[in-house]
Amino acid sequence: MNIERREQPESAVTVPSGTTADGARYLRYVALGDSQTEGVGDGDDATGLRGWADRLAELAAEGSPGLTYANLAVRGRLAGQVRDEQLGPALALAPDLATVVAGVNDLLRPRFDADEVAGHLAAMFEALGAGGARVATLTFPDLGRLIPAARPVAPRISALNARIREAARAHGVTVLETTAHPVVTDPRLWSRDRLHASPLGHARIAAAFADVLGLPGSDASWRAPLPPPAVRPATGARAVAAELAWAATFLGPWFGRRLRGRSSGDGRTAKRPRPLPVTPSRTP
Repeated sequence: MNIERREQPESAVTVPSGTTADGARYLRYVALGDSQTEGVGDGDDATGLRGWADRLAELAAEGSPGLTYANLAVRGRLAGQVRDEQLGPALALAPDLATVVAGVNDLLRPRFDADEVAGHLAAMFEALGAGGARVATLTFPDLGRLIPAARPVAPRISALNARIREAARAHGVTVLETTAHPVVTDPRLWSRDRLHASPLGHARIAAAFADVLGLPGSDASWRAPLPPPAVRPATGARAVAAELAWAATFLGPWFGRRLRGRSSGDGRTAKRPRPLPVTPSRTP
């Protein structure tokens, strides 16, 4: 692990060393969001989570010696909660680089409102940009390619992605577009729950953000497909059995929390609320 922690667990760009494509060097990076930004799927609560934001901070530190990094993300948070709980602390830290990724938890709620979610995101984009930060976000892939039961939410994902793009254009936010690249729904980039990226997936997300931000050493190789799998995907009865096992292991507990009004983030706080130094790393 190359980041100091609290005691708990489009095309390639060639730029001069130590600068981004536009000559920027970053002093402080702050990440806002939910479980993906927290790093769920990359490590565990016993040994500590890494995640794409940690990995991005490491990549950014290669061109910005002295970079410090805070991660305010908490799993289970809706976009409005990210705004209410994380925006104020983020602004107080005065970042010059910020990522805002939220909305998936909203997509899975019965009363989803794309305009409302986008409104929360736009407010964060505006406030962070006005505070002097370069802000980046992403669009979401089609979950139905990973989770057959999630196919009915495809129109919601499309609607939210459209509004994310609109809000980003309005506030000068850099957007990582995932939807056009088939590799993003390769099951090997996702953990067993199919909702969180695997370590390889988190590494790809970090590389993708580095690419669109024009960080030194970054390129578009994150879009490349993985080699053919050594084992063919299950079909027929085996595929049905796998879906039933997944539903019992992951979907059932998720519904149980919803029925009880609980969240996976209950009682949790940000893993890295203070900006701490970052050591550059290219390790997997």
